[in-house]
Amino acid sequence: MKQTRLQIFGTLGLALLISSCSGLEKMKEGAKQIQYKVDPEVLEAHQGKVAMSFTANVPAKMWDKKTVAEITPILTYEGGQDVYPSINVQGEAAQSNGQTISFTNGGQIKYPKQEIDFKDAQRVSDLIVRIKFTRGSKSFEITSKELQMPPLAKGVIATSTLLGDQPGLSAASKDKFVRDNVEEKVAEIVYLINQAEVRNGQLKKEDVVAINKYIKELNDAEKKSIKSIAVSAYASPDGSTDINTKLSEKRENSATKYLEKSLKKAKVEAQIEANATPEDWDGFKKAVETSDIQDKDLIIRVLSLYSDPDVREKEIKNLSAVYKVLAKEILPGLRRSTITVTGELKGKTDEEIKTASKDSLTLEELLFGTTLETDLDKQVAFYDAAIKNYPNDYRAFNNKGVVLYKKGDVNAAKAEFEKAEAISAAPEVENNLGVIALANNDINAAKEYFGKAAGTGPALDENLGVTALFEGDYEKAESYFTNSTSCNAALCKILLDKFDAAIAALNANNEETGLKYYLKAIAFANKSEKDSALENLNKAAKLDAKWKTYAKTDMEFYAYFNDSNFKTIVE
Repeated sequence: MKQTRLQIFGTLGLALLISSCSGLEKMKEGAKQIQYKVDPEVLEAHQGKVAMSFTANVPAKMWDKKTVAEITPILTYEGGQDVYPSINVQGEAAQSNGQTISFTNGGQIKYPKQEIDFKDAQRVSDLIVRIKFTRGSKSFEITSKELQMPPLAKGVIATSTLLGDQPGLSAASKDKFVRDNVEEKVAEIVYLINQAEVRNGQLKKEDVVAINKYIKELNDAEKKSIKSIAVSAYASPDGSTDINTKLSEKRENSATKYLEKSLKKAKVEAQIEANATPEDWDGFKKAVETSDIQDKDLIIRVLSLYSDPDVREKEIKNLSAVYKVLAKEILPGLRRSTITVTGELKGKTDEEIKTASKDSLTLEELLFGTTLETDLDKQVAFYDAAIKNYPNDYRAFNNKGVVLYKKGDVNAAKAEFEKAEAISAAPEVENNLGVIALANNDINAAKEYFGKAAGTGPALDENLGVTALFEGDYEKAESYFTNSTSCNAALCKILLDKFDAAIAALNANNEETGLKYYLKAIAFANKSEKDSALENLNKAAKLDAKWKTYAKTDMEFYAYFNDSNFKTIVE
């Protein structure tokens, strides 16, 4: 009896084992019939990730009711592979928590959107699946490649990574250089009440002596000249208008005659512009406003209420106590003539700035001097001199950092920007520190710096656009690139499938770089305009040979991989 039971159980176990193996073998063969559709059909890198999803149609009578499968997408490439998360799929009689497929009707496997980190090596890759079938205690693994199935997808388009070698746009601080400076000196001759004679004591005043000296200096100096000499004569606003008109004209005449005599003695030839103001109400108001007279607000109110000079004078004189103070402290200073001399100082020529000893140049001349040089090392020499002689001005540090960034020395540029920030957290400095953060792929730090850089100008908009590109928000990036014709702006339009707009932007771009023409080639390729695509690809390759190598494996040009003209360009 015991032996019979053992035999029965042995026979049943063997039957189960055969059944189990048979089910798994059928699944192995049936797996070849599963049809996959990947979204996107060609994988793309965005925001440093390669995302994808797929659906897989399972035919009827294929999926064993008791079999469970763990399906794992794998992106394989030379030297490595990257694995997406797995999902479980099961037959209708299996005890698991995966998607269920009917044996009778078949069904559809839905793989939700998942992502892996992008690597450049993935541009030449195959997407395959590894399937681990399990039925009871038995299981086996197999890949779609081992089943001799074509890859689910080939390659990764990495166009989003084609930002310039220096994606951020640095901003230089502006110089305040003015080649020809204009300066003004003023002297004043004061008269006694109702008098127009120039008194000797007035001619010995410090400002009168100084202005005569200044006139001669302007006349004799090689790089200075007299731009204008003006005499303005005034009468104080007390007395009748008629008397004050004649009095101001006499004062104008006396001051002009004195000045003509002085010019003749100094052997200076110059025209004198003269004018007279009968009643100096403007000067009166200003003098009252800056005084400490107790009732000055009342006086100013009278001036605002009445425009007729005679009425003004009458109303102010009615303020008898106040008027005594005015007569003593304000009115005497208004009985005057002013001499205004405007001098023009000729600055150094471009050549003089370039060849002069840098220690002899002013700060503004040093900052301006860099604009005269195209050689980056010569620009640095100007900034070094400015830093040496004017160490408390942030602009030289900032601008030196801009040049070092252009030279590709990111760390050295950062050091200069930090020195500039220690002196002044100016908008362009914060912008440039954000650019360094971009170069180091620190997007959060870049955004923080750019948030403090308002007022930088177009460079900030460009950098905010680049930041949005890094984050994969292409619509937002486009809003910042509104008026830009940069390669990054064109790249944004390509990523939004706005290929005509991208081409228009690049046509307006005056730079002659390989990237510019490479992006044009991509745009034309997406428009299926092969001749234009290959023409621009050829220009890119001639300007920079790296685009030959890149294009060979760029899935943007997959349709041309076997084209003889394409091969000629990239070989």
